[in-house]
Amino acid sequence: MQSEVMFAGFGGQGILLSGKILAEAAMEKELEVAWVPSYGPEMRGGTAYCTVVISDNPIASPIIRNPMHLVAMNRPSLEKFAGTVKPGGVILVNSSLIPIASGREDVDELSVPVTDIAAGLGNVRTANIVALGAFVARSGIIDFETLKETVRNEFKQKKKFIEMNMAALEEGRKAAA
Repeated sequence: MQSEVMFAGFGGQGILLSGKILAEAAMEKELEVAWVPSYGPEMRGGTAYCTVVISDNPIASPIIRNPMHLVAMNRPSLEKFAGTVKPGGVILVNSSLIPIASGREDVDELSVPVTDIAAGLGNVRTANIVALGAFVARSGIIDFETLKETVRNEFKQKKKFIEMNMAALEEGRKAAA
């Protein structure tokens, strides 16, 4: 079984990191993984997106036109990519920054104010981790304990951020319920 996820938003929202963490979590489960980042020339504020392909078989191509899932962190990303998601997939909408829905009746749309939740935790920069937690909890693409361990490993060199990111994952999981 193969699943594809697109993470999309502005540069500086942690889009590429979210994809990287999901890819590493899948590798921990010994699945086949492809992670393909794409971003504009701007460091912050430009567009950024990445695709993560996870499969229990070899991946023929990492280039995906129609992902199974979308995590949209800003309105331009939702408007650009929502129509490409396969029916039956999950579209996570950051409702803190996106006042509209995807307009899709054939997907599982999850609207979560991830930026507001992150701000409530004390650091808006954890919005990507809140979104990742909510997406994984809803989609079941990887087990949540593996995701938690991967996030711990990601921040092991910056120990002061581990507790905050664990809280962000949990708040995301709660929001997806």
